[in-house]
Amino acid sequence: MIYPKIPLAQSLIQICQAKGITDIVISPGSRNAPLTIGFANNPNFKCYSIADERCAAFFALGIAQQIKRPVAVVCTSGSALLNYYPAIAEAFYSQIPLIVISADRPQSKIDIGDGQTIRQENVFANHSLYNANLTEEASKENDHKINEAIDAAFHKKGPVHINAPFEEPLYETVTELSVDTMVHNFASLNPILPLENLTAFADIWNKSTKKLVLVGVNDPNAISNATIEALAKDESVVVMTETTSNLYHPSFISNIDTIITPFDNGDFEDFCPEILVTFGGMIVSKRIKAFLRKHKPKQHWHIDSLRAYDTFGILTKHFEVSPNTFFEGFLPLTITVKSDYFEKTNRIKEIRKEKQEVYLAKTPFSDFAVFDTVIKSLALNSLLQISNSAAIRYAQLIHINPSIEVYCNRGTSGIDGSTSTAIGAALASKKQTVFITGDVSFLYDSNALWNNYIPNNFKIIIINNGGGGIFRILPGHEENAVFNTFFETSHGLTAEHLAKMYGLDYFTATNEASLESGLKQFYAQNSKAVILEIFTPTVENDAVLKQFFRELS
Repeated sequence: MIYPKIPLAQSLIQICQAKGITDIVISPGSRNAPLTIGFANNPNFKCYSIADERCAAFFALGIAQQIKRPVAVVCTSGSALLNYYPAIAEAFYSQIPLIVISADRPQSKIDIGDGQTIRQENVFANHSLYNANLTEEASKENDHKINEAIDAAFHKKGPVHINAPFEEPLYETVTELSVDTMVHNFASLNPILPLENLTAFADIWNKSTKKLVLVGVNDPNAISNATIEALAKDESVVVMTETTSNLYHPSFISNIDTIITPFDNGDFEDFCPEILVTFGGMIVSKRIKAFLRKHKPKQHWHIDSLRAYDTFGILTKHFEVSPNTFFEGFLPLTITVKSDYFEKTNRIKEIRKEKQEVYLAKTPFSDFAVFDTVIKSLALNSLLQISNSAAIRYAQLIHINPSIEVYCNRGTSGIDGSTSTAIGAALASKKQTVFITGDVSFLYDSNALWNNYIPNNFKIIIINNGGGGIFRILPGHEENAVFNTFFETSHGLTAEHLAKMYGLDYFTATNEASLESGLKQFYAQNSKAVILEIFTPTVENDAVLKQFFRELS
């Protein structure tokens, strides 16, 4: 086998292999040549070459999202490293394991005016779980840091940074290893904590007639059926799930905003729970956050083995275990409580559902109507990736078949990297993947298509409303030159020539009839990736959505 001659590179590669890191995303460069040579020549690694570092990191994030194991990204020195930061922040807040390995110049070359040198050590300190600043020579101390970094990514679920300085010559190879690498595990990084005595909390629960369970970003099939059924049949419990929760039951409320947006103060006070239980990641709905921050429950319990954010300013208890572990220990301690909390909320849910169906039946061609049509067209057992901003908010309003797995970069909620993440996820999952995105988000990450690994079952739907449509929905919208230029970022661009340049099939739709025919062509193409760009009316979209919420009352 071919190895890099530089001992430090040998150590890094051998430890990655020993710890089960298999997927390596490499951005071409010179300073990282020892790492590239070592990873690419080793059959134990699957290596991908992605030129744009920002896209590379999000592509790796998408793979890690699906395989539930760390993926490594490798780059050269200098500004290349900084392009990883958006994906690192996303991985940090979404608890996705990512290993950043940056090549650096020796410390003596920093801050003397050499090209492509920046202060790389600890550059991600605010958003990384561990920073391994290696020295130039292979050593047990370096091995210790590498081991600890990789274990942190595995067990603490997030990004870590390994910075490795290399001196020239960089391209020399050997056929035998010259280092005796140390590999060890840090079992204490994420010890399994025993479930605490829950009797006192069960007493509080059993005295409450209004309990709200709110579920954010969550992996498919993560919650046991026993827990789901127990929560569903408790008449004092209302379960609200977001699109990204991947948690379904006929009695659960999956369209939160359609329920609470028409509420007046009296409705909010009546609906306010005594106990709020949350698990999963970030919450999309601004309305539910505003409600719970104003009408505060007496208790807020968050269940997560790693972290708890005080999203509503009322956190009273963090149970540091998995939701399944918690409910397996907690539910046997609970009793049936007489309550009309679920019945009243479910009645509202049924009324809202009827009104939504009536409204959509008469809704003109617009973002809302298009999202409804597109989501209903999705194949069963497929993967749905959604970009941020307006796209994920529209998706929150529409029922999605429970067999479909739903993902969105909600860690930082940024529009950057959505396409790259979706491509990485599609590659790793092997399922047919549909990515729904807005025009601005798509254009922002257009280098995502500069990628030789886009699977044939990957399909992109762009809903092009001519700019950042989310700003028309948010307060402060005023039709003038400043708004159109600096907020909405109005444009006349399309994806047509990008699709042609990257060899993707391209279809368009501008009305109901062309959308129907476009979707048929879109799903019929299975020999390569395809784009369907749907053009919706810029000005009418926000009026349609606002009228929808008015008619729910």
